[in-house]
Amino acid sequence: MASEAVPGGERLRAGGVRLTRQRAAVLAVIEGSQGHLGVREVLAAVRKSRRRIGLTTVYRTLELLASLKVIRRVHLLDGCQRYARARAGHGHHVICSRCGRVVEFSECRLGALIQSVADRTQFTIEDHWLELFGRCKACRNGRGRARRRSGFRETGTRPGPTAP
Repeated sequence: MASEAVPGGERLRAGGVRLTRQRAAVLAVIEGSQGHLGVREVLAAVRKSRRRIGLTTVYRTLELLASLKVIRRVHLLDGCQRYARARAGHGHHVICSRCGRVVEFSECRLGALIQSVADRTQFTIEDHWLELFGRCKACRNGRGRARRRSGFRETGTRPGPTAP
């Protein structure tokens, strides 16, 4: 698959990484998603078009893509991670601690705090992420669905049931 066919493909090549068919398939799933996907959701979507891909390959590919900032990682309260396409600039997340809904926002007024921390600690701050946890309106009103212990499905709206 040519790197032009996958929007993040050129960034992989710029990072000195070969765009294999497996990597292109994983990247295409993330790029085509409107929400934040878990590893098993990515695996299931890739297997619809490429039956021969393993879970380990998907994990490694997601880690590689996140390290190159081609995709964005979301850290959840239960220790699980989800992935979404990277957008211009950087984004932060607010995550419902009950149903797991994730909403991305780009507002960032942390410049003064980051500079203060850098001055105080003598660190050169290279990057940051901000994830806020709380309860969404549906969960506060008793209409949200509690996520399953093994994770949840995120679509940008209230999650639906996940397959076992």
